[in-house]
Amino acid sequence: MAAAQPIHRVVDLLDSTKNILFGTAPEAAREALGRGDPEEIAAIDGHFAIVARDGVTVRMARTISRPMRYFLAKREDGPTLVVSDRIDAIHQWLGREGLGDQFHPSYTRMVPAHYLLELRLVGCPDPNPTCRRFFTPPDEPLAPDVQAIGERYVRALYDEITKWLRMIPERSPIGVCFSGGIDSGAVFLLTYHAMRSLGMNPGRLKAFTLAIEGSGDDLRQAREFLQAVDLELFLEPIEVSPNEINVQDTVAVMEDYHALDVEAAAVNRALLRGIRRAYPDWTYLLDGDGGDENLKDYAIEENPELTIRSVLSNRLLYQEGWGVDTVKHSLTYSGGQSRGYVRCYAPAAESGFSTLSPYTAPRVIAIAEAIPFVELTDWRHDRLYALKGAVVSRGVRAIAGIDMPIFDKRRFQRGAMEDNMYSDLFPRHPRAYRSMFHALYA
Repeated sequence: MAAAQPIHRVVDLLDSTKNILFGTAPEAAREALGRGDPEEIAAIDGHFAIVARDGVTVRMARTISRPMRYFLAKREDGPTLVVSDRIDAIHQWLGREGLGDQFHPSYTRMVPAHYLLELRLVGCPDPNPTCRRFFTPPDEPLAPDVQAIGERYVRALYDEITKWLRMIPERSPIGVCFSGGIDSGAVFLLTYHAMRSLGMNPGRLKAFTLAIEGSGDDLRQAREFLQAVDLELFLEPIEVSPNEINVQDTVAVMEDYHALDVEAAAVNRALLRGIRRAYPDWTYLLDGDGGDENLKDYAIEENPELTIRSVLSNRLLYQEGWGVDTVKHSLTYSGGQSRGYVRCYAPAAESGFSTLSPYTAPRVIAIAEAIPFVELTDWRHDRLYALKGAVVSRGVRAIAGIDMPIFDKRRFQRGAMEDNMYSDLFPRHPRAYRSMFHALYA
C-alpha cells in the first residue's frame, strides 16, 4: 500500500481589493501568475500582490506598491504556507492554529518586487524559492535630450493617473498628499489637468498639506506653489499636534525599523489620520512616493555605502536595493523601495484609504531607468540633483501647459515641522528604532 501523500496547504491572507488593475480581471491576473510565464505577468497592468498555486508549486508576484510576505510552517501532515501583507497577520493566524511557537518575525520572507517567486511545497526540508524577473527595463537608453525625456516620463506618469481616475466613482473626492515639492507638485498638477481633460469636476480635488502646530516649511512651500499656478483654492492644511507623531506606534504599524522610513511613516501617518478625522468618508488619495527613487534624487553624501558611481551604475538600485543575488539582499526585508514602500502602504491601510503612487508603476520606472544619467551628469552630484527638476518641470509644461515652480529638495519629515521639533520627536540613533521593533515580539 502506497504511503499517504502529505497535505500541502496555502493560506492567502492578502486583501485582493487593494490591488489596482487596469484592463485585467483579478482572476485573469491570478491565472496568468499560475502559468508561471514572466512575460504574461509583465503584461498585467497595475499595482498588485498575487499568489497562485499549481499543485505543490506556489507562485507569488508583486509590484513595489503592494507589500507581500510569506511564512512556511510545519505540521505533521505537511507544510503550510501563509501569505499576507503584514507580519502580525501571519503571527496571529499561526497562533490561532496552535503554531505560534514556530514564529519569529525574521523567519517571514518578503517577496521582492518585480520578481516571480516560485516555492515548491515538497515536505521537510523545503527547497529555497527561485526568483525570475517579470519586469526588466529595456537596455536601450534615451537620447540625452532633457526636454524629450521630460515629455516621455511625465506622459507616462499622466497616463497612470488618467487610468486611475477613470476607475474612481464619478462623485468621489480625490486628495493629493501635497508638500509643494517636485513629486507631489507634478502629481497634483497632472491630476488637475487630467480631471479637466476628462470632463470631471475639479472641485472634487484637494491638496492636503500637513502642518504640525500650524507651521513647517512644507505649508509655506505648498501655499507658494499653488499661488504661483493660481490654484491656491485647492489647498487644505491638515493641522495636527506634535503628540500625533508616535514613533513606537509607527514602528508597529509599518513593521520595520529603517530610520528614515519610520520617520516618513510617522509623519505620513499623522497626515492621514488628520484627513480621516476631517473627512470620515474620504477614500481616494494620490501621493508622490517613488519620484526620488526614479530620478535618483537622494543625497549620496548621507549614505556611507554609496558613491555616485554605485548609484548610476546599478540599475534599479533605489527601487530594489542591491539585487536578489547579492550578499546585501535581505530575505526578510528585500531592498530599496521594495522594502521601504511600507512607509506609505501601512499608514494608508491603517486609516482605510485607497492610494495610488503613480511613480511606482513599472511603465514609469522603465522610462526613468532609460535616462542616460551618466551622459547628462558626467558623474557630478550637483547635476544629478538638479536633473529631476529639469526633467519633471519640462514634462509638466509639455503635457499640462503649466509652468511648475521648483523648490529645493526637503524630506517630508523635515518639512512638516520646525527643526527644533524634529530633534525632540525622533530618536537620534537608528538603534532605537530597531529596539522598538524587536520589543514587539520579545
